[in-house]
Amino acid sequence: MLATADLHIHSPYSIAVSRFMQPEELIRGCITKGIQVLGTGDALQPDWLAGWKPLLENDAGIIIVPQAEIEDRNRVHHVILAAEPAQFDQLRDLLTGTSKSFVSSGRPHVYLGGEEIAGLAHDVGALVGPAHAFTPWTAMYAYFDSVPACYGSESIDFVELGLSADSSYGAAIPDLYDLPFLTNSDAHSPTPDKLGREFNRLRLAGRTAKDVLAAIRTRDVAMNAGFFPEEGKYNRTACTRCYTQYSLEDAIGHHWKCPADGGIIKKGVSDRAKELSKGGTAKPRPPYLHVLPLAQIIQTVEGAASPNTKKCRAIYSSFISAFGNEISILIDIPPAEIRTIHPRVADAISALRENRVTLHPGGGGKYGTFSLT
Repeated sequence: MLATADLHIHSPYSIAVSRFMQPEELIRGCITKGIQVLGTGDALQPDWLAGWKPLLENDAGIIIVPQAEIEDRNRVHHVILAAEPAQFDQLRDLLTGTSKSFVSSGRPHVYLGGEEIAGLAHDVGALVGPAHAFTPWTAMYAYFDSVPACYGSESIDFVELGLSADSSYGAAIPDLYDLPFLTNSDAHSPTPDKLGREFNRLRLAGRTAKDVLAAIRTRDVAMNAGFFPEEGKYNRTACTRCYTQYSLEDAIGHHWKCPADGGIIKKGVSDRAKELSKGGTAKPRPPYLHVLPLAQIIQTVEGAASPNTKKCRAIYSSFISAFGNEISILIDIPPAEIRTIHPRVADAISALRENRVTLHPGGGGKYGTFSLT
């Protein structure tokens, strides 16, 4: 069966996460969004993991996958996925003495490198891969030029692309040829513009977390979906103070210091991906569907300051009442049917499906924007 999966979120035990990120609220959010598989987030935090255990089997039929993000001694972030909560209890025991933050932090920092973390994850039967691999902070390619440089002799099981990259960014990097790409939300809020803002379509043999891990192992990813990379706040090489964008050659010529205001120029994900590809051949990948959250589309066509205004929420609710869930509206429901609820939203969704989008890339820490044609 095909299942829509978001396999990386967080809990209120992590920094800058909504207090409404609670298991029951997340399950309700999955129903509204159209997600059938959800990572728990922060499974190394024992209280958070315990809170999920009564809901591993739930009336909504959402498959819950124990999942955590961990920061290593080099500031690289890793995503870990397991079939059973007990595997995270075992992993926490193996990591004893390497961290002071398992209880205080949902995303703990450990005094180990990527090779050691991946080895311990594999020791308990879990899967591991770099989180938001292309992001210029706290990511594998921020600090290393290859998978072995980060993980040594230990293998990894997947690569999470992150919001500033799509499949095309990694398709020509030889290190990644045999690894599946995952696209997840990294959500800090259960609102529909955050939860499932990026997702995967997986081919599953059954309806358990074990089946989800098996699909990743065998690269049974039917589709990735997520933002246009240009929307990411580090997509282009740019000054982190004034956001002026530069070509890679100009940034190097300026010694990574903005001539306008002296700010640091940060290398963009687009330039970094090209650099890592080294002119290699792009290997075929599953389809990558560029999507925007329905709430963001409504906000844009209504010219609202926020997707959470009363009017935007009312329009969103009318869509869910009519069609059941958001992802179906974004990719499956015919535009003619969408028009019965809101003609301009229907036109916007048609423009997205037909790639009639003008992108204004982000960089230096400022998100990109888009307009629909």
